[in-house]
Amino acid sequence: MTPIDPLVHRPGVPAELLIKDAHVLDPRGAFDGVHDVLVREGEICEVGAPGTLHAPEGTEVIEAAGKHLFPAFVDPHIHLRTPGQEHKEDLDSGTMSAAAGGYCQVVAMPNTTPTIDSASVLRALRDEAAEVARIPVGFMPAITRGLRGEELTEMAELRELGALGFTDDGMPVVSAGMLRRALQYQRMVGGVLALHEEDPSLSGAGWAMHEGEVSARLGLTGYPSIGESTMVARDAAIAGYEGGRVHMQHLSCAESVRAMAEAKSQGFAVTCEASPHHLCLTDEELVTLDTRMKMNPPLRTEADRQAIVEGLRDGTIDCIATDHAPHAYHEKEVPFEQAPNGTTGLETAFSSVYTELVRPGVLSLELVVDRLTSGGGLLGLPVPRIGAGERANLVLVDLEEQWTVAEDGYHSRSENCCFHGRTLHGRVLLTVAAGSVAFRARTRTEVAS
Repeated sequence: MTPIDPLVHRPGVPAELLIKDAHVLDPRGAFDGVHDVLVREGEICEVGAPGTLHAPEGTEVIEAAGKHLFPAFVDPHIHLRTPGQEHKEDLDSGTMSAAAGGYCQVVAMPNTTPTIDSASVLRALRDEAAEVARIPVGFMPAITRGLRGEELTEMAELRELGALGFTDDGMPVVSAGMLRRALQYQRMVGGVLALHEEDPSLSGAGWAMHEGEVSARLGLTGYPSIGESTMVARDAAIAGYEGGRVHMQHLSCAESVRAMAEAKSQGFAVTCEASPHHLCLTDEELVTLDTRMKMNPPLRTEADRQAIVEGLRDGTIDCIATDHAPHAYHEKEVPFEQAPNGTTGLETAFSSVYTELVRPGVLSLELVVDRLTSGGGLLGLPVPRIGAGERANLVLVDLEEQWTVAEDGYHSRSENCCFHGRTLHGRVLLTVAAGSVAFRARTRTEVAS
């Protein structure tokens, strides 16, 4: 039987482009300098010295002097809210938001209504994505039925239908025995188990933010960092014992980084991610009680933020994932304790990390591009590259352009972005995904009109 492509989208018109005089940076290739890049029929056919490539008839020429061209980004962890929660986001708006952020591939989580935990739901979702998704989308069905942690899904059947792996994201796999059985099945059918690391007996019911000095000051119930890190250590140990493959989602604290480093030193097949908000923000942001800042795991301390940054730098943390989690306006416009967790992030991921960490010299641009493009590879997807013969997955960015988040609205259906209203550097001008132009920024003249 021919394997099913795990990525699906609405095919676009193959791009015919000559991008001239761009600073091409591919952290996995030989490019870090000014080049021309010629794309024909959606494929990179040549990368040449500036001014040496010529546009065949019918080819669009993009003057990109002073701009940067990267491999387009890949997000292994987003929420598209479909089926059943389309008032928050859907396949069209979510993938448009991703393209606007420079992404060429995204992977959607299963905590929808109904849960993506059966062949019928996954098949219907893939069929819909083939009609409306603007960039390739992969899906991670649930580990357990209904995310309840009681009964495993039919992993073999779901893998045959293109599942990249399995996750109960939004809920931890509380039972160690259940996780062990899931890993045993995962070894047989392939794919990755992606885990939301939270011990509910430690995080407790009704928490609103990180447990610490700020929560005490605000009088809000806190979620201690050990509620995450102890699960990271436990699940890594189980994965190591079973020889299974585990990816830890959205690490948020120093203890988790240490636990992950220890697991990797033991040779366990574990990887992990961090989100832009945990790299850039701390629990001090919550003093305004802005519900856009409420998320799971919560924003933690400056020491935790620095540990996440250092983990990204030294390779303990493998990739940047947004955990893009849209909510409708009325859902967030409630008292802080009652608001749902989650922030959007696809449209601000690169710019926020570039502004807060690259421009001040904390992280290199090359490293950030590497971590924004490597997430799909952890799930078995090809990593975007720039080179002759490669499918065109490209993002053109003006690093010097400043823009204010939400000044022109969002492409996402939701506006619960933790960077809302901030002025950032680094604007995505063009995204080419799977060989087709998926996003083109409007000029300021177009915006004004």
